[in-house]
Parts: sequence; C-alpha cells; structure tokens
Amino acid sequence: MTDEALVELKRLTVRFDDRPVVDHVDLRVRRGDIITIIGPNGAGKTTLIKAVLGIQPISGGSLSMTPGLTIGYVPQHLTLESTLPISVKRFMLLSGRPQKQCLDALAKTGIEHLFNASVHHLSGGEKQRLLLARALARRPDLLVLDEPAQGVDINGQAALYDLIRSVRDDLNCGVIMISHDLHLVMAATDRVICLNQHVCCSGYPADISHDPAFIETFGQPVAESLAVYHHHHNHSHDLHGDVVSGEDDGHRECSHAHH
Repeated sequence: MTDEALVELKRLTVRFDDRPVVDHVDLRVRRGDIITIIGPNGAGKTTLIKAVLGIQPISGGSLSMTPGLTIGYVPQHLTLESTLPISVKRFMLLSGRPQKQCLDALAKTGIEHLFNASVHHLSGGEKQRLLLARALARRPDLLVLDEPAQGVDINGQAALYDLIRSVRDDLNCGVIMISHDLHLVMAATDRVICLNQHVCCSGYPADISHDPAFIETFGQPVAESLAVYHHHHNHSHDLHGDVVSGEDDGHRECSHAHH
C-alpha cells in the first residue's frame, strides 16, 4: 500500500443556510484502504460523500485529489421507471464503456449470466451487484459506496462485503463506504469513521467500538451486543443468500451475525 493519498479532506465543511452539516472533517484515503463512515441519520454522511464526488460544493476547508483520478460510485438504490423496459446489457452500455469491459465487470460481481435479463426482474442482491458492476466498468481508482447492502438479506450482505474486499484487492483501489450494518461492516473494513456532523471518533474496528464517543452514539460496544462477522466459510451463498455448496461431509454452518 502506498502512502500517497487518492483523496484528502482537510477541515472540510459544508453548510446549509449557515448551519454546518459537515463540520471540519479530515479524511485521507490511499490505495488499498477500505474506510467506512458510520453515524446516525442526519449525521452528514451522504453530504460528505457528495462533496468527495464533486456534486456538493464545500463551504470551507479543502479537498484534494490525485490528478486523473477515476471514481466509481454505487448509490443506495437503483431507481428506474417501472414502465421503461431495460436490460442489464443496455443498462451497462449506458455507462459508455465497451461491451467487453461491461462483461468483465459483470463477471467480477458474479452476474454475467444475467446480461440479457430485464433489470426489473432482478432480486435486491442482483441489483446491488449490477450497480457495483457499473461502477467497476470504469476501472476506478476510488470506489464510493452509499449503503451498498440496502435491500439485501443478512447472508447476501456478508457476501457483498466479501465481494467489495475482493474488488479492492483486484483493483488496488481505495474504498469509501457508508453503512449502517455495524455487525458486518466492522469486520469488512480497515478503518471506521464515526460521523455526527464532525468526526466523533475514528480508528480500527476492534478499537473504535469501545471508544466513549462511539458508545454514546451507538450504545454498548458491538462485541458485547453482536457476534461480529469474523468466521470461516465451509460453503458459499448464491445472490439471494441461500447456501449452494459445502464441504463433502454436508455440514453447512453459518453464523454471520447474531443479535
């Protein structure tokens, strides 16, 4: 991993009607980093992401990027007019990338077999993987994901976070991710930033869940309230989260998280 920052925020501030929504935030993302931003509703998480994407003007501080940086963005939801017929192929080609590049991205996310399917017939997990594939078709240096596991069941979420780590490894890109899935994401990230307009606390997942500022915002430490997602698979899941294969003894266990 290089120390060169792909994107760096210094005391970045965004105000709406003179009210700070993001207040003096510092953030540095390098190649290979997976940084997850957590926080309560209204904490400024999506506003911060929009500032990084360049679609939200900043009110103060600075934001710098590596020249020529390519960003891939995965929004929370895929919203399409229900009366508009569109295939996965057409949706991907609208990105402006060559068909081969689109197919490679679909293969990375495990849904290349859906190339000719209707987007409207995809499951929640398949739609999220399609959004990720569209972002990957750009071959990004920085991948930005806003609640990537929305509408996906618990096992599908675990598989999706595994996929994001795999993409990071393959592309050696940086990743910024917003998530509420604390029980999974604390094991799927390298660094956590707890945001509530300002940065309440930040650090490694194993440490931050015991930080007083984290506990004040989210309650007792994650390790005490949840079985955090650290385990080994002896099987795999399909896009819907169902077990599809296991070891020869037929013993298939899965304990991604327990409340």
